[in-house]
Amino acid sequence: MNAADDKTIVKEYFNSTGFDRWRRIYGDGEVNKVQLDIRNGHQQTVDKVLGWLKADNNLASLSICDAGCGVGSLSIPLAEAGAKVYASDISEKMVEEAKERTMSILGTENPTFAVQDLETLSGSYHTVVCLDVLIHYPQQKADEMISHLCSLAQSRLILSFAPKTFALSLLKKIGSFFPGASKATRAYLHREADVVKILASNGFTVQRQSMTRTRFYFSRLLEATRQ
Repeated sequence: MNAADDKTIVKEYFNSTGFDRWRRIYGDGEVNKVQLDIRNGHQQTVDKVLGWLKADNNLASLSICDAGCGVGSLSIPLAEAGAKVYASDISEKMVEEAKERTMSILGTENPTFAVQDLETLSGSYHTVVCLDVLIHYPQQKADEMISHLCSLAQSRLILSFAPKTFALSLLKKIGSFFPGASKATRAYLHREADVVKILASNGFTVQRQSMTRTRFYFSRLLEATRQ
């Protein structure tokens, strides 16, 4: 199956059964043990990014693009902290949910939300963030996406991906990576060396890194800055 098919699968899934499932996971209501584990893992990744950005003490002066924003888990607290946030997602339902949450929590029109796939994003932003998106796409497509994100970032790109290690490859092979009802799109693992190489080819150097590992959630987080 080609990359275009992957994008169609992702879009259709997050506009249908996947939307309700992931809205619950990214919310605060009751979920099953697997979904709770994924919720906690994702929140750890979001909290790590927020911690990095807040530690620099300049959020109020930054423009930030949140590519693949989901229901606004990162966009909303960034806007609350004073950043100017431009957020987008391939799923119309996700974007509508994010808008509703923003109005409920902040009552403002910042972040600015749009229904858009990653490849058609345009503009120039101090920082571009892309969390838990690359897992839906194979390496070649991920390379293209990372290169495009680099072209949008004036100074910094922060992204996460499921690292391709022997242990995770084995888990994925035996069907434990996304167990039971949590299965959705295909889960692609990416070698960290490949991600670092494509960042370097676009003029970016990794400055900070982190790993979030729970029972069912695995995410390598990299912050790269323009050389």
